[in-house]
Amino acid sequence: MDGAESTGAGVWDVLLWGVLPYLVLVIVIGGTIWRYRYDQFGWTTRSSQLYESRLLRIGSPLFHFGILAVLVGHIVGLVIPKSWTDTVGITEDMYHVMALGIGAVAGVGTLVGIVLLIWRRRTTGPVFMATTNNDKFMYVVLVGAILAGLATTVISVFDHSVTNYRETVSVWFRSIWVLQPDVTAMAASGLSFKIHVLWGLALFTIWPFTRLVHAFTAPLHYFFRPYIVYRSRDGRKAGGSTPVRRGWDPIGTPDRERTGGRRR
Repeated sequence: MDGAESTGAGVWDVLLWGVLPYLVLVIVIGGTIWRYRYDQFGWTTRSSQLYESRLLRIGSPLFHFGILAVLVGHIVGLVIPKSWTDTVGITEDMYHVMALGIGAVAGVGTLVGIVLLIWRRRTTGPVFMATTNNDKFMYVVLVGAILAGLATTVISVFDHSVTNYRETVSVWFRSIWVLQPDVTAMAASGLSFKIHVLWGLALFTIWPFTRLVHAFTAPLHYFFRPYIVYRSRDGRKAGGSTPVRRGWDPIGTPDRERTGGRRR
């Protein structure tokens, strides 16, 4: 940030693109740790499938698969340098065609999915009654981020006067993680990109304090849980005549004998 003043970046640019990202990062990490330690019972989506499932079966997959595709697209666009794609023979025109095609499909799918989920939440009485003010605010910010992303994609492809985000936003994004934020790169980007980035930062700021926090939870214990033990229904072990004791067998402990209820 030392050369920000000499290259045209002002005080607001330094605050927005040099300070704000780290403030948001601290809030995300600190807020997530706080939520996990003091609100584990609230770490949930508060499923409402019991009240209505028809729209949920359509809207939920559209939104979740769409948002995953959007995430992959952002990783490719922000993390992979332009020089790498040039090296493998992907021209700028090819890249933008793929970005428009895949990004538009993923973005529209995500938008349709979230609109269906909001419509379901608004028109289904019990679901609407379970909707908090926190949820409503979260939906506003989330839809705004999706719309800003779609608008930015369309503008960047069809308006050739807009500065290539791979030479501005992507450079700035990568510089944040090496603790040398390139403020001038972000300051040189178009207005649509700046709005999209700011809206995205707002979304991440509220993330730990809304139901969106459940995205940080992955069921990794599924890979390490014990095998399911099946027993025959006649009360005897398969292939033998020894009666099966009702209840759970201990897993990972020595066998017990039923003589006196003590370990052998």
